[in-house]
Amino acid sequence: MRRTATLLLILVHAAPALAQETPDPRGTLSLTVENDLFGGSDRYYTNGLLLTWRSPSADLPWPLDALDRGLSSLTGPGALRWGLSFGQNFFTPEDKTRRIPDPRDRPYAGYLYGAASLVRTTERTQTLAEVQLGVVGPSALGEFVQNNYHDLLNIKNAEGWDRQLKDEPAATLLLERRWRIPLGTPLGGGLAAEAIPVLSGAVGNVQTYAAAGALLRIGDGLEADWGPVRIRPALAGSGFFQPRQDFGWYVFAGAEGRAVARDIFLDGNTWRDGPSVDKRLLVADAQAGAAVLWRGVRFAYTHVLRTEEFYGQRGRQSFGSLSVSFRF
Repeated sequence: MRRTATLLLILVHAAPALAQETPDPRGTLSLTVENDLFGGSDRYYTNGLLLTWRSPSADLPWPLDALDRGLSSLTGPGALRWGLSFGQNFFTPEDKTRRIPDPRDRPYAGYLYGAASLVRTTERTQTLAEVQLGVVGPSALGEFVQNNYHDLLNIKNAEGWDRQLKDEPAATLLLERRWRIPLGTPLGGGLAAEAIPVLSGAVGNVQTYAAAGALLRIGDGLEADWGPVRIRPALAGSGFFQPRQDFGWYVFAGAEGRAVARDIFLDGNTWRDGPSVDKRLLVADAQAGAAVLWRGVRFAYTHVLRTEEFYGQRGRQSFGSLSVSFRF
């Protein structure tokens, strides 16, 4: 027993030390664009836009400061941030030349939403709670954005938007927890590696699911963030970054599996009849990419392969996610 205790102490002290979470006086603004054109197609989840603000963790308003101090007494030191987001996603079938879409193909749908979130980061964990409120249907302006963008690029318009999902108020509660596990310096040269396991879940009339996944990162300056911004549901990182050096970079790969109980973009409107398809209950993403951090700016690209989401879908989907973040 004494030898076991001694060995555990040696392993703990030998593990790479993580920088303590210190109050951050600057916030982060991020713009993320996801599009299937990066994957060489134009179908299914075809476009996503997300503008995200994460507050400084220093000088919080008094209710949040009190909450942070209360959490510190329960879970240990950490940094609390609030955030606001504005996003739009839209979805189309594979065949967009038909004015009356194939009922076996994915329905046309748009989603316009705002979100408010709280995220708390400790030395080894990050916890996120987010509420999304918005609208699904014509008021989400999916047809307006897609066809005007196609006109700009001289691409043929999608013809079936008149048969999209009908207007419906949208609400989703998202909870997420991730852990940072240092893996040392396996490649030498000062490069560090780490694994970030993630558990998440969502409940609402838009999407209800439970998810688990992990991200593996190798690079320099990993302590600055938890991976790049993504549009959920996804193996997302952090909407903020807090670099401790002028230049950093990393490459990453990861996978996430989701058990899906509800997806309005496949199941159709909640209280009204309309287009729908028979969704698959299990969906998985595989992703890889790279990020560069330089003097308060973060650039990142993620390429995603997503398994079939409904019965009758012809093959997996490939799309890319490009994000840029600025500290203010």
